Amino acid sequence: MPKHFITIRDLGDDAMKLVLRAAEMKKNNFRCDRLQGKILVLLFEKASTRTRLSFETAVRRLGGQTVFMTPQESQLGRSEPLKDTARVISRYNDGMIVRTFGQSKLEQLMEYGSIPVVNALTDEGHPCQIMRDMLTMYERRPDISTMRIAWIGDGNNMANSFIEAATIFGFTLSLACPEGYDPEPALLAQARQAGAKVYLHRDPAAAVEGAHFVHTDVWASMGQEEEQHARLVAFKGFRVDDRLMRLAAPGAKFMHCLPAHRGEEVTEDVLEGPAAILFDQAENRLHMQMAILEWIYS
Repeated sequence: MPKHFITIRDLGDDAMKLVLRAAEMKKNNFRCDRLQGKILVLLFEKASTRTRLSFETAVRRLGGQTVFMTPQESQLGRSEPLKDTARVISRYNDGMIVRTFGQSKLEQLMEYGSIPVVNALTDEGHPCQIMRDMLTMYERRPDISTMRIAWIGDGNNMANSFIEAATIFGFTLSLACPEGYDPEPALLAQARQAGAKVYLHRDPAAAVEGAHFVHTDVWASMGQEEEQHARLVAFKGFRVDDRLMRLAAPGAKFMHCLPAHRGEEVTEDVLEGPAAILFDQAENRLHMQMAILEWIYS
């Protein structure tokens, strides 16, 4: 059976091992031939700068090759059933790295395909991104279980994957979301039942108090453009600014998955200020994804 990476839960006890392995790869500017002779398909229904570049570079640093496909360049944008696409790709290639909308598409690709599937993003989760953030935070605070992390804004795919990570890594996660924009309720309940220290607030100040890391994301993600005006109203008061950052722990760092809407979810002063480590985050996509791919093909 192929090994997939769909949610952070898939890693189980290996989650911390991947953080350590990615840190080692980064330190040593790692290259190898583990994927020699393998060709992985990047199947993207959503465009991206960082996801595409980091995955293509990761595959090649491990000795493999990539093929990039969008709906416009394939039958994905037409009428062919996804289950047929999965079976065809599996006959040609050695893995699928998928950036799409619904999680159900990944489930179909796994069910009908016979090669590993990596979740590069869905509306429900963004596990590669959060594992990259775990590496970035570990570099500054190695005792992950003592971290206090604040998430400010939409209870989106990033928030969902952060909740999963809190269950596995044991850090304290405080989310501040406007009413009607909470993370997945079942996931939140499951995490709390498992003993995770996850708290949901309506006031960003309450979530940020004492936090070592403050995270946010755009208020309207790709595919939510029609909701832009309504979200601007709903998220008023959820902007990360200097005032909010001063409520965090001394030396707290600001993090953002990018791209950022400057002046919307975060002020320019914070984004360009000394607390911001977002470009370290961006770089760490490469190293963490190399560790994930090594784990899949080990």
